[in-house]
Amino acid sequence: MASPMSADRFISALRHEGLTVVEVGAWRTHNRNHKGPWGPVHGVMVHHTVTHGTGYTVRLCREGDEDLPGPLCHGVITKDGRVHLVGYGRANHAGAGDSDVLAAVIAEKRLPVDHRADTDGNRHFYGFECENLGNGEDPWPAVQLDAIARAAAALCRVHGWTARSVIGHREWQPGKIDPRGFTMDAMRVRVAERLK
Repeated sequence: MASPMSADRFISALRHEGLTVVEVGAWRTHNRNHKGPWGPVHGVMVHHTVTHGTGYTVRLCREGDEDLPGPLCHGVITKDGRVHLVGYGRANHAGAGDSDVLAAVIAEKRLPVDHRADTDGNRHFYGFECENLGNGEDPWPAVQLDAIARAAAALCRVHGWTARSVIGHREWQPGKIDPRGFTMDAMRVRVAERLK
């Protein structure tokens, strides 16, 4: 069981991992904490945005829309590999997912197939939205994939987690397909290499 790190520790961890971090507005206090608790945290969740263009993508992830208010993640990883911090605390990114998956993340074991949506993931995961159309054709630049691995590794390093604590949205919630265009197994290998 891990308490979320402070916002200052969060940004420091990302920078220490060699990432270029962009602070967007009052990100440290922009959250959905009034909707429920944040923590204990158990892992890092990776998403794709289904958007194109840095400005629009960052704005959407910070503000959300009328159906899903922001922040929609903690950090937005754009095509150029920068991490834009848009919120800190509870964020609308994970939604409800499978309690068996959460148990596997906590135990750092192989993930079971997600069959149900019975557990609040917004409470338990850090979230990174990654700029990509999610159509399987939009490329993932090497610098962006590297940034995803570095961001996940940074948080794992602080909490003492292994790469098994890094999951994709599609592994958490039935019906989700993100991130699409690379495998989470390959991403976990990248994270594990960084953690060495």
